[in-house]
Amino acid sequence: MLNPIQLDAYLHRLAFQGELKSDLATLTALHQAHLQRIAFENLDIRLGKKLDLSEEALVNKQLQQGRGGICYELNQAFALLLETLGFAVSRLSARVHNGQDYGQEFDHMLLLVQLDGQDYLADVGFGDSFRTPMQLGSGTFVELGVHYCLVEDGEAHFVLIQGKDGCSGQPQYRFRLKAYSIGDFLGMFKYHQTSPLSHFTQKTICSIATLSGRITLSGDNRIMTDAEGRHVYPIRSEKEYRALLFEHFGMRLPEDADIGRLLSK
Repeated sequence: MLNPIQLDAYLHRLAFQGELKSDLATLTALHQAHLQRIAFENLDIRLGKKLDLSEEALVNKQLQQGRGGICYELNQAFALLLETLGFAVSRLSARVHNGQDYGQEFDHMLLLVQLDGQDYLADVGFGDSFRTPMQLGSGTFVELGVHYCLVEDGEAHFVLIQGKDGCSGQPQYRFRLKAYSIGDFLGMFKYHQTSPLSHFTQKTICSIATLSGRITLSGDNRIMTDAEGRHVYPIRSEKEYRALLFEHFGMRLPEDADIGRLLSK
């Protein structure tokens, strides 16, 4: 649970000015604001800095340093915010689809929020994904021309599908409605920071939602997506990378940060 000072700082980071209620309107507004204000990023992993899921570390990184994080950091912080506001939140494990198969258990963490007898998925830590909390059993919905739906595939599993043509799109991840503690995720949390097989150790990503698309720094490229399509621009120097981090994400890394490690493949 967040204390009053931390809660105010979080709401200020999200630029949230609405009435605070534990209802769907508040959940939706906070979810959308989170995706547009706090980046999905793995900069610390690429810089060789150890991540920490303690409340103190999350508050320091996301609220005091103005940083983002990977799924465990972002969704754990969001869960703490929601719980402080009186929402009933469960932490779910998901196996991410890599284009051929699903990864390991606890590969990803997402949230289940129970409201008025209904279950809603919340996920502010999966990069380019749904922006509005998804009600289980609600069918397909469309955001910015992209279809999202949940498909049951047996053994009490659900699969999140994303694509241009509804449920014929690409699977994103597979999960069950089983609640876990944050400690259950620590093994894969460490794996993604240290294993050479983890995509987080292989390439830098820093991405945030905009009203019409996304802005992403991926390796040595800046990628802008909007209603007109996808536009890729090379990043030509460490100085430019720092400038883009501040311009698009409001981030300032320490002066001694090795920006070359963020640009390298």
